[in-house]
Amino acid sequence: MTTNETAIDVRVEDHIGWIVLNRIEKKNAFTLEMLERWARALREFEDDERVRVVVVRGAGDAFCAGADIDGLAAAEPTPLESRRLMTHVHRVARAVEDLNKPLIAGVNGVAVGAGMDMALMCDYRIAAERARLSEGYVRVGLVPGDGGCYYLPRLIGTSKALRLLWTGEFVSAAQALAWGIVDEVCPDAEFDARLTAFATQLAAQPPVAVELIKRAVRQAVPGDPRTALDLIASHQAVVQSTADSREAMAAFRERRTPRFEGK
Repeated sequence: MTTNETAIDVRVEDHIGWIVLNRIEKKNAFTLEMLERWARALREFEDDERVRVVVVRGAGDAFCAGADIDGLAAAEPTPLESRRLMTHVHRVARAVEDLNKPLIAGVNGVAVGAGMDMALMCDYRIAAERARLSEGYVRVGLVPGDGGCYYLPRLIGTSKALRLLWTGEFVSAAQALAWGIVDEVCPDAEFDARLTAFATQLAAQPPVAVELIKRAVRQAVPGDPRTALDLIASHQAVVQSTADSREAMAAFRERRTPRFEGK
């Protein structure tokens, strides 16, 4: 059975829970309503005994272009921005942390900003050759608001992570594989089959053992993503109140070079 709410397709097939971002005209950029459904699907799959593996991917030629800036930036930034992040945007990350089943990201195309973060927080990432990834927050005057400062250094080390976080530059699928951002890259024409095959392979394993392995690995890795998310929410509230942040957003929309004044 497949359900579609707020541009997200949710279905269960052969013990695999699928979350498909389906807002093709916006490169699957998410709205608050999409985040709510996304997080709810993760929690439903955690409780659904039919589901042994969860896959999140995008429809069309994009994984996720991050937040829908026009929609999410409609509200005037205030010191309560941290609460908005924790209440709405971070609900997916928190649901991911509560998911004991394998979570695979199918990076079928571009993944930018929070879209890249959403892939990073998964257990395993399979990318199509056409995929390109960017922690693009800095290009619109923001700090990574959805866990990028936590997840990325743990995958590729501090210096490479800082480079990508500071510059917002794009990396190709091949470079992402070489650096360890993604775990596999396959030809675009073979992407769907490979993603399904890997999910099917995991779904065929003993479910309890698979879940316990995931829990054991998590507990063996130091660090606390909840604390990192809370901290970045506070940082986001500060940076978004600056004139430079407003200038970066305006320049991005107007397709011009921003002029920063350090205030």
